[in-house]
Amino acid sequence: MIVRAIALAGGIAGAAGLSQYPEFSQQYVQRLGGQVEALASVVADFDASAARAELTRDEALEELSGSVFLDGRQVDMRRTFARFERLSSDRAMLSNATPVERIFMPQRLRDPELLAGTWSDFKPALPLTVAGLVAAGLGFLLGWIALGGVLRLLAWPFRARHDDRPVRPGRVEPTLR
Repeated sequence: MIVRAIALAGGIAGAAGLSQYPEFSQQYVQRLGGQVEALASVVADFDASAARAELTRDEALEELSGSVFLDGRQVDMRRTFARFERLSSDRAMLSNATPVERIFMPQRLRDPELLAGTWSDFKPALPLTVAGLVAAGLGFLLGWIALGGVLRLLAWPFRARHDDRPVRPGRVEPTLR
């Protein structure tokens, strides 16, 4: 009985927590869009500078060497291009997904800077959308199963087994009719 009550509490906590995911992911996608647009501007500016010098992007990056500053700038630009590609890919996947589909794409919310910014501004709200209700139901189920399973596993060694009860000699167990 107590295990069921605690499992129910786990289910409610899971529902409350996961029901916030659709709104959080929506806010993340909005920030992601802004970040991709800002990085696209930097990438386009670099590529335009390279084109004016009749260089490809890779050739222009190789030109950024020879001093501590230029070597550092080359590393920074390579990191910027890689981040732009990663965020653009994530944005495409998340933007094309429905809010319910995003529930199963948490691996696409992977940029630490964007996650921190989204989390710092996020305010929990009632899940009044279909995605919020689906997430709440999934969270309830996962919380119920996780907490109930852990408690059952912890209680397993202490359960009395009715089959293994010692029977006192000379005592006859009553039979039910």
